[in-house]
Amino acid sequence: MAAGWRTPYGRVGPVTGERVAVWRDGTARTADPGEPVVTAFDLGLGRGDGVFESVHVVGGGTPHLEPHLARLRRSAALLDIAHPGDDAVRAVVAAVTDGWPGEVEAACRLLLTRGLGDGTAPTLLAQLAAVPAETLRQRTEGIAVVPLSLGVPAGFRATAPWLLGGAKTLSYAVNMAAVRHAHAVGADDVVFTSLEGRVLEGPTSTVVWAAGGRLHTPPVDTGILAGTTQARLFQRARDDGWPTAVSPGTVADLQSADAVWLLSGIRGAATVTRLDGQPRGDAGLSQRVRRLLQR
Repeated sequence: MAAGWRTPYGRVGPVTGERVAVWRDGTARTADPGEPVVTAFDLGLGRGDGVFESVHVVGGGTPHLEPHLARLRRSAALLDIAHPGDDAVRAVVAAVTDGWPGEVEAACRLLLTRGLGDGTAPTLLAQLAAVPAETLRQRTEGIAVVPLSLGVPAGFRATAPWLLGGAKTLSYAVNMAAVRHAHAVGADDVVFTSLEGRVLEGPTSTVVWAAGGRLHTPPVDTGILAGTTQARLFQRARDDGWPTAVSPGTVADLQSADAVWLLSGIRGAATVTRLDGQPRGDAGLSQRVRRLLQR
């Protein structure tokens, strides 16, 4: 293994290199990121039977960890996956972030799988890596977005628990295929719509738009994931005197809005600068949104 960084949990990779920690035998253990940490028969690998969270590491710490812990618990409950407890999750986060330099932004990805199933212990691990330059560019310069139909009615997933609406699952193949399609047509990202044309969410983000002096986001009863960054923005916006609303919307509503953003924990608020091939502005509101998120 290359020269690494000594932590109370063991030796990890170079100070700003990729890091891995796994929960094993009641403790968090670091591992060489190039070495296997789970069996090839883990159901998370073979079937995508698991859940995950992506936590922003800034200033060497995780100031927004708690909402991700709560959402990981909710997702695990929706999949009926045993949860090892928040203290175990905090321990693997601490293991991978220990000694991480404060000036380097990072993404900590938490994975919880069903393990081998049949009553065996779940698999819990954390991955850490610096935030990619492209993510930082999109946060600063904005993104081009295309709408794509998810092919289900807006209200259907709320009545179909087997579709796992509202769970952040490892089964992201459709989401990643949508992003690849966006790249193929010259865009950066996607806004999913329902069968009848209602705005849902992005493959890895929550949709927020400004119109009529308010911030708007789609309702979670459409089966979308409840956004932790969106919730933080809306709370701070209300505290700052900026009204918010949960509103059904269409692509036409986004096109006529004052501004549109895709919000996520690592990228933050990415301003939509082109929607379905049409350039659009932000009425100078992106600076205020970023200021509220950074408070």
